[in-house]
Amino acid sequence: MTTMTDAALAEFKMPDVGEGLTEAEILKWYVQPGDAVTDGQVVCEVETAKAAVELPIPFNGVVRELRFPEGTTVDVGQVIIAVDVAGGSGSTAAAPAAVSVPEPAAPEPEPAPRGRQPVLVGYGVSEASTKRRPRKGDVVAVPAAVTQPALAPEPEAPVKGNGRPLAKPPVRKLAKDLGVDLASLTPSGPDGIITREDVHAAVAPAPEPVVTQVRVQVQAQEPVAAAPAVVQDGVRETRIPVKGVRKATAAAMVGSAFTAPHVTEFVTVDVTRTMKLVEELKADKEMQGLRVNPLLLIAKALLVAIKRNPEISASWDEAAQEIVRKHYVNLGIAAATPRGLIVPNIKDAHAKTLPELAAALGELVSTAREGKTSPGAMQGGTVTITNVGVFGVDTGTPILNPGEPAILAVGAIKLQPWVHKGKVKPRQVTTLALSFDHRLVDGELGSKVLADVAAILEQPKRLITWA
Repeated sequence: MTTMTDAALAEFKMPDVGEGLTEAEILKWYVQPGDAVTDGQVVCEVETAKAAVELPIPFNGVVRELRFPEGTTVDVGQVIIAVDVAGGSGSTAAAPAAVSVPEPAAPEPEPAPRGRQPVLVGYGVSEASTKRRPRKGDVVAVPAAVTQPALAPEPEAPVKGNGRPLAKPPVRKLAKDLGVDLASLTPSGPDGIITREDVHAAVAPAPEPVVTQVRVQVQAQEPVAAAPAVVQDGVRETRIPVKGVRKATAAAMVGSAFTAPHVTEFVTVDVTRTMKLVEELKADKEMQGLRVNPLLLIAKALLVAIKRNPEISASWDEAAQEIVRKHYVNLGIAAATPRGLIVPNIKDAHAKTLPELAAALGELVSTAREGKTSPGAMQGGTVTITNVGVFGVDTGTPILNPGEPAILAVGAIKLQPWVHKGKVKPRQVTTLALSFDHRLVDGELGSKVLADVAAILEQPKRLITWA
């Protein structure tokens, strides 16, 4: 991670802050040439395909040079900062005048600040490694669209001596995650190597046919004024680069949607008693200082439902054609962040008491809002909750977090007319939606889990009798 170029100058290289990541974008420098730094001091923030991470410097000294400006994507192993570990001299202190940092491109406009935003919604990212993004100055070849004639023979993917198609390990892992047979692909890389784009193309939906419409106007009496174009600040279109977490999330959702057969079931439930319990817990001295809200009891209800139906806690091993049963629950909570949708998870949530679960939820949400969620916090999830109700949405059909068997969507809790004890009364009501992988979870099992969650929220005393 560091190298010594001479007796006084140490170089700090871009580390691999995740598992197998190949690059990261420098979001912000916290130091400038001439600044003194100490061992363990955070010098910059970088973003990978999984999360934003702060990098600490591993030595003492004076910053000599920043090798890349903010907004630059840097490969793992490249030197990003040089530090004079001898303490600096007069010339070092004047380093800002001699720094050769490329002129950064004009930054993208920041969105206007808004009020407090709900964060518990959305989907997560997969654990697949990422490909290198082009940097400023790179030449990117964009192939023209080609219509392939029907029945045109396609070349077979070149294979090694052992019969396997040529592909790098990250590409093989991506193909495995997406359920793509490499032998069926047509390679586009140099020397017949299968690329990430080849794998993604295999699972992408076919483009819709282009239909040309011809309109004939007969006996027009008066010219019709054209509708005014929608223009904002004189610009008709704005292009926003998709990178980092958003890019990884998009790829993960495509892979999940086209790999796992999704089924979604719904149930509407009276949660009035649960809402009363939330208020009682807020006043309980054992819960003082902890995050107590409906999501806490919904999470606990799901954990109890999984305990009663343990077969749902599983994953699908495509290579081995096996179901892997999980005897633990790492509970994911989907969170919307400024950099995209992520799903950090609470490790071994099944073993936590209610106060422990409340503390873990509070820490997870606070960390996500600050953009400090680590890659490790987003790995190993076994089931997810997405709370779309914070946006006033009744419910939805969530897409599975890749590799997980189920995801529970929680809708808005609203006061609605409800038949209670034979009379129509205003009650707190919500709609739950459970999406599950039909390879792992059949309709009976999925229905039991969803029904158990609803039953607990309707009568929360079942948290005691069923636990």
